Amino acid sequence: MCLGIPGEIIEISSERPDLAKVSVSGVKRTINIGLLEDDPPVPGDWILIHVGFALSKIDEAEASAALEFLESIGKAYEDELAALAESRIE
Repeated sequence: MCLGIPGEIIEISSERPDLAKVSVSGVKRTINIGLLEDDPPVPGDWILIHVGFALSKIDEAEASAALEFLESIGKAYEDELAALAESRIE
C-alpha cells in the first residue's frame, strides 16, 4: 500500500527550487516540489507527499489529522516511513 503522507517544508534548495527538504515524523528527506509550481510552498508549509513528490499543500490541522490517522493504521505507515527514510532525490 502506498500512502500520501504529510510533511513540513524545512528549506527550499537555492540551487534547485524544485527540491525541498521536508520533515515527516522526524525523518528528513529531499523531495520534489515541482508539481506545486503554481503555488510554491515555503518553509513552514505542510504538504502531502507521495513517492517523493509533493502533491498538494495542506494546512497544519489537516496534516495533524492525517498523521494521527496514519499512526493508527500501524504497519502500513511504518512501511511508508521506512521507504521515505531509504529514498534519495538528487
